[in-house]
Amino acid sequence: MPDNGPVASILFVEDDPSARAALEMALHRLGHSVTSRCTGEAGLEALRARRPEIAVLDVMLPGVDGIETCRRIRRDDDLPVILLTARGDDLDVVLGLEAGADDYVVKPVEPRVLDARIRAVLRRAEKGHAERSAYGELVIDRASLKVTKEGADVRLTPTELRLLLELARRPGQAMTRQHLLAAVWEHTYPGDSRLVDACVQRLRAKIEDEPAEPRFIETVRGFGYRFAGR
Repeated sequence: MPDNGPVASILFVEDDPSARAALEMALHRLGHSVTSRCTGEAGLEALRARRPEIAVLDVMLPGVDGIETCRRIRRDDDLPVILLTARGDDLDVVLGLEAGADDYVVKPVEPRVLDARIRAVLRRAEKGHAERSAYGELVIDRASLKVTKEGADVRLTPTELRLLLELARRPGQAMTRQHLLAAVWEHTYPGDSRLVDACVQRLRAKIEDEPAEPRFIETVRGFGYRFAGR
């Protein structure tokens, strides 16, 4: 197989036995190491026993569903999370993104599409450039990939960090949702722009004093977002 990016250790949670077996086998063939579980509770136990590099969660799980599983992961960990959602379940997508998911893939799942999304999420987690910039009390250190506010660490997921780095790369310049989608998520489908909006909401909640009246990440109506850097 050509080297298209990092090969991942994956926690895969899917309650359908045939779908789980088929996708697990396909991901193994694509070079990944996969630990599979059939419930959210079992997935969380597996994560505590051995942390993977990424979690892939079906939304429709018995008991603790995929969205709640993602939410529980986010309480303690910045582990990248991809959700698998049924076609047309927009509410699930929005709830999942608000819970902290980094990306989503529509079912039925084409293994190579999921493989590409996994590799893209992991690349986002690794990218950074050597530079330290201060914007008032907010400091972005591109060398260490750390963000602090008033001297305290701001805990960001890899996708939130990548979005912030992209916005802050050109302070004062408005960026379209489509640009951010391509630069951060490596997506080209315009309908995925809700990924950007949901991630901006989460990012504002972590770096803004008043998320409803943001100082750092401004909305440019009908266009996208701008990092004010003031």
